[in-house]
Amino acid sequence: MSSEERTPLLYVKDIKKYYPVKGGIIPRTVDYVKAVDGVSFSVMPGEILGLVGESGSGKSTVGRMLVGLEKPTKGQVFYKGRDLAALSQKDMQKNRTNLQMIFQDPYSSLNPRKHIYEILAQPMLYHGIATKETVEKEIRELLGMVGLPAGILGRYPHEFSGGQRQRIAVAKALSLKPEFIVCDEPVSALDVSVQAQILNLLKELQKQLNLTLLFIGHGLGAVNYVSDRIAVMYQGKLVETGEAKEVFQNPKHTYTRTLLDAALPVRPEGRL
Repeated sequence: MSSEERTPLLYVKDIKKYYPVKGGIIPRTVDYVKAVDGVSFSVMPGEILGLVGESGSGKSTVGRMLVGLEKPTKGQVFYKGRDLAALSQKDMQKNRTNLQMIFQDPYSSLNPRKHIYEILAQPMLYHGIATKETVEKEIRELLGMVGLPAGILGRYPHEFSGGQRQRIAVAKALSLKPEFIVCDEPVSALDVSVQAQILNLLKELQKQLNLTLLFIGHGLGAVNYVSDRIAVMYQGKLVETGEAKEVFQNPKHTYTRTLLDAALPVRPEGRL
């Protein structure tokens, strides 16, 4: 393995995110909600790292900090060895296309006033990913990659099922040709029958495009299915990290074992 392959694509060093709590007759900060409290990890090129924890554990806040939607209170996020907070506005603009996010709710993440062509074309044209002459061809290719027909371009998000909307959201994230994508609970808002389809799609796209993913979830079953490694969060901290198979089959932390015990078995006599 070359030194380049051993270098993390993304490295997070002791990041914290504190939200002030106001109180008193004259509003002042009386305390802080420690959403993320000193988290460090790395993601290697071409890897899927699963980040799992209950609601309120801080996992989605971590994901938002990685793509620049939230700024850490303390700590650093390094992308290809460069501290994102230290980049110039011009350099950060370039990196924003490489760091994308797929959100939990596929309806609220798509502008209901724009049809699918606009949703996909406008970011590509703005960032120079495509030209007016090539953008429709590239959009059709994107839709094919996520399993949707090109005939949907004139339709609006409300005309689609949840699974179809999430496929459009995946296409939107891919439209800027990113290297790293945060998948923030991308199947939790979907019917169980559709969840496996989206999980398989993400795995196929990751291999096909050599993407690096952070897959956020609250259940070990789905996270284990797609991930190479798993990191477990509890109350704003990482409590366990390891190879997916090892964490799933031989959890070390009490909270990880609780998550595993809470997973519904496919068969009554066994776990997932």
